[in-house]
Amino acid sequence: MQYRTLGRTGIKVSPYALGALMLGASIGNADHEDSIRIIHKALDAGINLIDTADAYSRGASEEVVGKALTGRRDSVVLATKFSLPMGDDPNQRGTSRRWIMTAVENSLRRLRTDHIDLYQIQRLDPATDIEETLSALSDLIHSGKVRAIGSSMTPASDIVEAQWVAERRGLERFHTEQPCYSILNRGIESEVLPIAHRYGMGTLVWGPLGQGMLTGRVRKGQQTDLVRAALPFLKVFSDERRLDVVEQLIPLAEEAGLPMTHLAMAFAIAHPGVTSALLGPRTMEQLDDLLAGFDVTLTDEILDRIDEIVPPGTDVGTLDQAYVPLALQRSNLRRRPVSERAAA
Repeated sequence: MQYRTLGRTGIKVSPYALGALMLGASIGNADHEDSIRIIHKALDAGINLIDTADAYSRGASEEVVGKALTGRRDSVVLATKFSLPMGDDPNQRGTSRRWIMTAVENSLRRLRTDHIDLYQIQRLDPATDIEETLSALSDLIHSGKVRAIGSSMTPASDIVEAQWVAERRGLERFHTEQPCYSILNRGIESEVLPIAHRYGMGTLVWGPLGQGMLTGRVRKGQQTDLVRAALPFLKVFSDERRLDVVEQLIPLAEEAGLPMTHLAMAFAIAHPGVTSALLGPRTMEQLDDLLAGFDVTLTDEILDRIDEIVPPGTDVGTLDQAYVPLALQRSNLRRRPVSERAAA
């Protein structure tokens, strides 16, 4: 395994990291013992970064990761996230100091550890000033409970603002960003990846298999057994534009002699701005398939062909979990009162 440096933290991580969204989860692999075996096999293969979140099945994923790391914690770079709702109480979410201090203790307990290597905001909270958030996270670093901090799905302008606030206020800055990136979603190539590089941030990209569309199991006009395709809140599997691109990528993978999964994963880590790409297996079989592609190197010819199918810096369709600014969510932020809309 050729390890890479996570931004400027000095922490060495594997190019492929293990995402635990589907492990110990009601929507994924609910068998905790099997999930633990999957984690152990990934670690044995050389993966040293595990990424989870408190919101993954309301803590079940963190609990499974904590059990799996018993006796192996010191050799693993452990990352988790916070900010999504963890209950009906309106204060059990977000990025306020009040919630951060509670959330980190809950995660430490579930993960069975006294520190988190990378603590990340899963989604920005427009109701909280970024200085409030960075101040709380800085205190966690100074206390030793957290080693580094990061963000996820953050627009380039907000990444810059957070860096400026940290510098002006003498606070710890975000060391990483976790955006979505795949052959189908290349939008971050235009701004997010260059901005992250400018500020020396590491990037852990999620969704390199296009939410499952780049597994080879999703074909236009055909039924699929992909579990995610049955989830009602995911609309990407019926997006004709994405399906058309998949149909162009399948013969390219065949010409290269590669499974679609290997083509997709190798593409993600070929970008110089990407530190690690998250694998998200639900079963041991899926993990075995992904592990078999560790030594795949894409040639310039293959990457050029991919650029022709999906131009650099573009997204095919809209990601279901895309960040939507508050100004677009609330009509009152883009419409003047009726009495003020006329010019005269």
